[in-house]
Amino acid sequence: MAKAKTSFFCQSCGAQASKWLGKCPTCGEWNTYVEEVIQIAATDRKQFNPSNKAAVAIKLDQIVAVAESRIDTHNNELNRVLGGGLVPGSVVLVGGEPGIGKSTLMLQVALTIKDLKILYVSGEESDQQIRMRAERIGQIHTDCYILTETATQNIFRQIETVKPDIVIIDSIQTLQTDIIDASAGSISQIRECAGELQRFAKQTNTPVILIGHITKEGSLAGPKVLEHMVDAVLQFEGDRNYGYRILRSIKNRFGSTSELGIYEMMSTGLREISSPSEVLINHHSEQFSGVAIASTIEGIRPMLIETQALVSTAVYGTPQRSATGFDLRRLNMLLAVLEKRCGFRLGSKDVFLNIAGGIRVDDPAIDLAVICSILSSGEDIAIPHKTCFAAEVGLSGEIRPVNRIEQRLAEAEKMGFEQLFISRHNTHNIKSNGIEIIKVNKIEEVFSKLFG
Repeated sequence: MAKAKTSFFCQSCGAQASKWLGKCPTCGEWNTYVEEVIQIAATDRKQFNPSNKAAVAIKLDQIVAVAESRIDTHNNELNRVLGGGLVPGSVVLVGGEPGIGKSTLMLQVALTIKDLKILYVSGEESDQQIRMRAERIGQIHTDCYILTETATQNIFRQIETVKPDIVIIDSIQTLQTDIIDASAGSISQIRECAGELQRFAKQTNTPVILIGHITKEGSLAGPKVLEHMVDAVLQFEGDRNYGYRILRSIKNRFGSTSELGIYEMMSTGLREISSPSEVLINHHSEQFSGVAIASTIEGIRPMLIETQALVSTAVYGTPQRSATGFDLRRLNMLLAVLEKRCGFRLGSKDVFLNIAGGIRVDDPAIDLAVICSILSSGEDIAIPHKTCFAAEVGLSGEIRPVNRIEQRLAEAEKMGFEQLFISRHNTHNIKSNGIEIIKVNKIEEVFSKLFG
């Protein structure tokens, strides 16, 4: 065994230094460097390298393009976020807050795939606890193997015995390797364990799914270390007090990073939501002021979301601006447009904005719905029922066109809406069946059509 040595690691970004530093030069955080003991053991890694052939450089035009085959997880929402399914040899990291449902989702996926051999490795729960959860989900079959182990050397021995088609690790922070003499969950242990699993995945063409913890700052523990090493990073979001969960792609080498999947947490596990518009819109018969429906697109999926605004007189002198699920800086910009270009006096008003359903939206097409909800709350007049919006708002107060208007229109028609406000500059010949398309050019025109 080589002589032991120590090194310092940043617990925020994973940067390594030979001495202690007060401020990390990589991420800029203060007092994050921790000393960790490293021991390079004389461990034989031939079990992770079945092929001893050296790689040979070849010309680009000599590489044969082969369509990548994907493994169907039998979970439509997960397949959509991954870009069509699991790619053989890929490493996927799933992160989320404690109790959000990461383990339930992965166990449910492991129990749903009945034509492949799955190895579910748990370092946090006993096999009895996993059995109880599987019974609650209501799916138990013989092709899912459960292993409660934290030592990577023992895990790889079981992998050689079972020869699984998919490996699920719950969680990467609990694993520990003998090569590094450090506590489980430290930066050096996470990096080495993830490196061993990555080498195994690439050399055996076996997909590996890692479950990661979330730090108190809201990011993945050891974020930069894991994000750079894995092929895809999926964020599992949602409020534990509500039933809906959102699976969002942060990084994906094999697909788009703008996709999201929506689930509903039930007593029998997570239920897929195939039509998000039905759960993101409150189907109340009574109309309220400050509510507007926006037609947005996440990835390739169109959906209707509900924007809620509350405008009231500022009590403490300085008006408050608050936004949930929407960029606060963009909200301030839209309020400045209403104040400067359109003459609506909102400088002495408190403005609160909320995107219903607990999702975050970055689509500029929601701008018109945000402005209409603010004007509706300010005038205390409800927007007509079955009316939705899909347009961007410029700094001069003009209504700008957005792309893929046909998909937005089709979703609005499917949900039974009767009017859709879009920009007058949408030059496409839009065909509608039973829905009125209202083209507008300025915010004042929208205000007059809605509130007279």
